[in-house]
Amino acid sequence: MKVQVEELSPIEKKLSIEVESARVAEELNRAYSRLGQQVKLPGFRQGKVPRRILEQRFKDQVEDEVIQRVVQTAYMDAVREHNVEVVASPQVTNAGLKADAPFSFEARVEVKPKVEAKEYAELPLTKADATVTDEQINEQLDRMRQSLGRLDPVTDRDSAASGDYATVDFDATVDGNPFPGSKAEGITVQVQPGELVESKIAALEGVKVGESKDIDYAFPADYRVEDVRGKTGRFHITLKALKKEISPELNDEFAKETGIAQSMDELRTKVRTDMERARRSQADNDEREALMKLLVERNTFEVPRAMVERAMDSMLRGALQQLQRSGVDPSRLNLDFNRLREEMREKAVQEVKGTLLLEAIAQKEGIQASDADVEARIEQLATDAGQPVAAVKKYFKGPDERLGLSLRLREEKTIEFLKGRAKYS
Repeated sequence: MKVQVEELSPIEKKLSIEVESARVAEELNRAYSRLGQQVKLPGFRQGKVPRRILEQRFKDQVEDEVIQRVVQTAYMDAVREHNVEVVASPQVTNAGLKADAPFSFEARVEVKPKVEAKEYAELPLTKADATVTDEQINEQLDRMRQSLGRLDPVTDRDSAASGDYATVDFDATVDGNPFPGSKAEGITVQVQPGELVESKIAALEGVKVGESKDIDYAFPADYRVEDVRGKTGRFHITLKALKKEISPELNDEFAKETGIAQSMDELRTKVRTDMERARRSQADNDEREALMKLLVERNTFEVPRAMVERAMDSMLRGALQQLQRSGVDPSRLNLDFNRLREEMREKAVQEVKGTLLLEAIAQKEGIQASDADVEARIEQLATDAGQPVAAVKKYFKGPDERLGLSLRLREEKTIEFLKGRAKYS
């Protein structure tokens, strides 16, 4: 096999590959042999159809299959032999098979750029603050208290007050006509300032149970119902019942109710630990982003489109998973996923460039993650997740998973190396 590698740009190469005729003939013989065992043709016993008959009927199909097989194997052999770091599937062109002649094809492919990191010593950084104050802990405890609150019927008055939860019926029109979703019964809204489409109606304050009130509401220009976008609707709202939120007191019983502590002292300690861990993680992320930004600004190079597209896909998946972890179903948000993904392109380019630069620095400085580092991280992951170490080790048993963890640790070590040489203000 003959291979010629041509660099079209720092991120694209062309492989011109010629496969010897004997190898092509062998693949053709093997293909026709398999086909002869499978087809049934009138006048011939199965497995006894002459080659010339098979060629007359199935030549194009067989040659297409052989070309696909030869291209795949020859391309992979050429990539390995010439150490071409491909990052995407190739664009292949060929002139087809010719009898008793070598088969030639060209493969254009995006490749990983060769990056030489420069000017990475003494990067100017601002130290991120990861401290947690008593006030912040109290605010978090108050949010937890509110999340465990309950709604009780209002019994000491019959008119709505700010902060109440009201059960209402409504009938709405725009330009005197109903629209999709213009009528509902028994829905709950909160009596407080905000958007009606977010179930907040401050205008109900002072309305008595059983009374009705007409209000006008201007729909947002991006409202999900196209018929009423940017228009003003008239809502006839009837107040059916009132409830108020009752939040528990911050005591040992509340701590037990959270399911994570048996006393307020223990709960406060756990809240502090969790908040400090989150703040440290956020501080680390902030410093990583600052480092990446500085590195990219100081090192200019192209990156393959395929790597950027994969980074965009990863970012979009991460954003959707974050919504799901927050209890939000992304499918109900009427999101334009293509637009949302495209908005991530610039950040994806920065992420790809930054990752390549960190990799280049690690190679230059001899930074590696040892087997002991990997084992220690697996144990840490098991502790953080409350899982047996053996179960987490099983997940990282495969070579790809273990390599991915090792590369992540190498990147973390590289970032710590850069932070150790940075100039903090």
